[in-house]
Amino acid sequence: MHELGVVFHCIKEVNKIAAENGVSRVNSVTVEIGEVSTVLPDLFEDCWNWAVKKETVLKDAKVIIETIPAVTHCENCLKNYPTVQYGKTCPYCGSGETYLLTGNELSIKQIEVFDE
Repeated sequence: MHELGVVFHCIKEVNKIAAENGVSRVNSVTVEIGEVSTVLPDLFEDCWNWAVKKETVLKDAKVIIETIPAVTHCENCLKNYPTVQYGKTCPYCGSGETYLLTGNELSIKQIEVFDE
């Protein structure tokens, strides 16, 4: 379960951002997880809920997870298509000359703080 390591990294980054901005308490963090990123949203959320109980600035902060759809681009016909449904082979022209545009990333999108 690598989700715990990813959660620890996100918490570290949020703590750093909070410190740089003089924030003493975070209410929620919105993260974007790519559909094919290998990070499972349910496990990420479970790990998050466990980890933030031990934090100060992030104590009991809620995590909001948004999914970034996986989209692949075909270099042959120049069309984009849903990766999960069709894989590496383009459904329009049958080409395998494709690459992933989105869906493999994980990012912190928003940090909501308590009014102080």
